[in-house]
Formats: sequence, C-alpha cells, structure tokens
Amino acid sequence: MAWVLKMDEVIESGLVHDFDASLSGIGQELGAGAYSMSDVLALPIFKQEDSSLPQENETKHPPFQYVMCAATSPAVKLYDETLTYLNQGQSYEIRMLDNRKAGDIPEINGKLVKSIIRVVFHDRRLQYTEHQQLEGWKWNRPGDRLLDLDIPMSVGVIDIKTNPSQLNAVEFLWDPTKCTSAFIQVHCISTEFTPRKHGGEKGVPFRIQVDTFKQTENGEYTDHLHSASCQIKVFKPKGADRKQKTDREKMEKRTAHEKEKYQPSYDTTVLTECSPWPDTPTTFVNNSPTPAPTFTSAQHNTYSVPDSNSSSPNHQGDGTSQGSGDQLHPSATIQETQQWLLKNRFSTYTRLFSNFSGADLLKLTREDLVQICGPADGIRLYNALKSRSIRPRLTIYVCQEPLRSIQLERQDTGNGESSNGAIYVYHAIYLEEMAASEVTRKLALAFNIPLHQINQVYRQGPTGIHILVSDQMVQNFQDESCFLFTTIKAENGEGFHIILK
Repeated sequence: MAWVLKMDEVIESGLVHDFDASLSGIGQELGAGAYSMSDVLALPIFKQEDSSLPQENETKHPPFQYVMCAATSPAVKLYDETLTYLNQGQSYEIRMLDNRKAGDIPEINGKLVKSIIRVVFHDRRLQYTEHQQLEGWKWNRPGDRLLDLDIPMSVGVIDIKTNPSQLNAVEFLWDPTKCTSAFIQVHCISTEFTPRKHGGEKGVPFRIQVDTFKQTENGEYTDHLHSASCQIKVFKPKGADRKQKTDREKMEKRTAHEKEKYQPSYDTTVLTECSPWPDTPTTFVNNSPTPAPTFTSAQHNTYSVPDSNSSSPNHQGDGTSQGSGDQLHPSATIQETQQWLLKNRFSTYTRLFSNFSGADLLKLTREDLVQICGPADGIRLYNALKSRSIRPRLTIYVCQEPLRSIQLERQDTGNGESSNGAIYVYHAIYLEEMAASEVTRKLALAFNIPLHQINQVYRQGPTGIHILVSDQMVQNFQDESCFLFTTIKAENGEGFHIILK
C-alpha cells in the first residue's frame, strides 16, 4: 500500500511525464537511427534499480554514454558483467551519446571532443604480456589490424587516425551535440590467443574500451573526460550467431527458478564506466619517430613485462629494475605522485590526492586509505604503496646458442693468437612458481619469442635424448644452473620446440 501511495505521489508530481518527455527528446535528437521508448527501456542501464540508494547518487551520471548495437548473451549470471559475442570482421555500430545535464561541462559546448576506441585483453594475465601477444599476432597476420573503423558507414566522426604501432586502437573527433555513430570491425578472434590450437579451445575474452578527452589550452586533446568498456568474445564469421543461439537454447531448458539467477539478453550493449586506459592521453600525440613499434605511451619508448607485484596491466619500465621503478619514493613531488597514481590505475583519486607528495601519501596507514578510498581500492592502494620485490625461489641462466655465421671473434690471450669462438650472453630467469609453464613464459619474454609459437620445452639428457620439462624437473633444478638452448621446428610445421642443453 505504501508503494502505491509513493507511485501516486510520483505521478502527481509530474516526474513520469518528465521522464517520458526526456525519452522523446532523445529520439528527436538522434533522428532516424534513434532508439524508440521500448528500446531505451530495454537497455541494461535501467535494470536492477535500487530505490534505497541515497538521493545524492541519483545526480551522479556520466557525461557520455556509448551503446554498441549487438545483443548481450543470456547465459550471464545476474550480477556479473554482460558478455557480447561479435563476428570477426563484421561492422558493429557504437552510438556516441551526449548524456550531460544542463550546465554540465560547459567548456565543451560548441567544441569537438576526441575519443579513442581500442580492443584490449580482459584477463589480467594477458594484459601483462600484451606486447608479446600482439607482436605474435602481427607476425602471423602481416599487414592486418586488430581493430578498424568502417569509415563509409560511420556518421559524425572527423579526423580519423590510426597508428601503425597501435594495431588495436583508432581515434577520431566528434561533436557531442550531433548524432554520432562509429562502426568498428574486430579482426582478431578469441581463440587466437589460447595456448594451443587443437580445436575446441575456450576463447579468451576481450574488452572494447572508449576513452574521451577534451581539448586543453595548448590545443591537444589530453584532458580526460570519460571512459567506458564492455566485455566481448570474437568468433569466426557467423560463429557469434551460433553461440548466441546455443546460449539461448540452454537457457530455455532451465527451470524458472534457475532462470531467475541469469540476466536477460538485451538487444544492445551499454558500455559501463571504467578507469581510463593508462596510455591513452599521449597515444597519438607524439609525432617523433620511434625505433620500434611499441604499445605504450609516448613518455616511454620501451616496454617491459611487469613482475607479479604490479597492479597495472600496462606496467612499464626499463626492464632492469626488477620492480623497483614501481615504488613511490618519499622524495616524489606532487606531480610525480600524480603520475604514479595514474600509472597504477588510481586515476579516480588523483583529484583527491592532488596536493599530496610522495612522503604525504606514504604516511597514510592502511586504515586511513580504507576510510578514504573504500575497502577494495584502499587495500589495493596500500599494497601498491608498500609492495616489495619478491625474492625468487630459483634462478637459472639461459643463453640461446648463437649461429656460427654470427659468432664474434675473441682474443686468446694465452698465446697471443686469435681464434674464432662464440661469446655466450646469458639471461637471468627468476622463478617464483617453480613450474614448467613459468619457464616457458619467461623464456618467451626474455628472448622475445611469441609464446603461442612454443609447443614444448625439452631438456637434452644422456645420449642426446629429449626429456620433457615438467614441474617436478623444474623443482629439482639446482639454483643458478646454466643452460644453452636451441629451437627446432615442430613435426607438423606449426611452431617449434625448445631444447635446453
């Protein structure tokens, strides 16, 4: 009865009428391709509303909204993130919507904003090795891009740019007051990044992320406004349609009680707010040539894979500090502290800590940070501030056996005569997990070998036999053992094996 009375009050106050009018306004604003009222009500952003939320939270809304015209999967648990299936190479519309209220961000009125759309890995494990994964994909698919913009179909996008070293990103300018649609094409499929390809592998999920910036006083689009993303899986042509049908048939076989645990499938996918991608502000700003394609911001010309302590998927460094470059030092200035927060994906709190130096931030206790940032981010920030390099459980030294044609001369000081010999340069491999998979992964990283190209790792035993490197064998390696290794092609011609000697 109380609920009925409240609804009567809402109706009498005219709020329902205002809501209906606002939806009609959206339809008029977007024109022929706009949502009908039933389409808007079907969007997942309107589900799971909680009337118990504080009134002040209702006023907090993003300045923009991005809607991808692709249906979400029905086989997703009620409180999990939506999952959308896409077909490889098919064009999908992303509608760029101005969601500002009157008076919000007036400085962009009458001006253009810049958006960067990218396809990235959803799994943190793959985010750590993004550079190697994308380089391996590029090696197998020369001349192709992971993400393209279908320019003839797109509406309202201006000054479109792609970077040869950023195969997974496109950028463009657009006017928030006009109807804007960007049609994207994803060319990589989810199973291309699974360890082995024998058929039937479960594909890895990706993310479609949109980061939007406004123009600064010096004319560069580096002032971050909004970021949002959604989870996707990409299949070979028509594969997404079959997968959607399979999920729908599975859900139809479930009981009514089981169906209540899953969210319905929506015709469109609303991208949800997220932190900006770490290297977005300067991805396309740097015009100076770089020695090699990189997947980092212009402030860093090299890429190194982070250690296990890193809290950022795009942790960057010089590859020699073993994680020490991640530490926030007490001598850090306010600007350096802000850069550290951004680099470690704490951009939400840069304004909150805008006057904090490194010493100020390090003085905060765990309880202080939990109270300021909440339990999840507070503990994560505390761990990032106090993190230390983990001492490896085992160290081995590995060298790739050089070819005779490129062996270097060295002097024999014993008798004054010179002789041709190989100079062996070893890489230190630090193991924490003591597993064969860790040896394979770190060999790939140390010698810049595409991980998915390595089929097996063997150790050469007595009489030249090849012994498969197992977890038990790794656990019995002597500390600071030295190995030479060579590579041989696999019998089926796909990939190769590594032989440790």
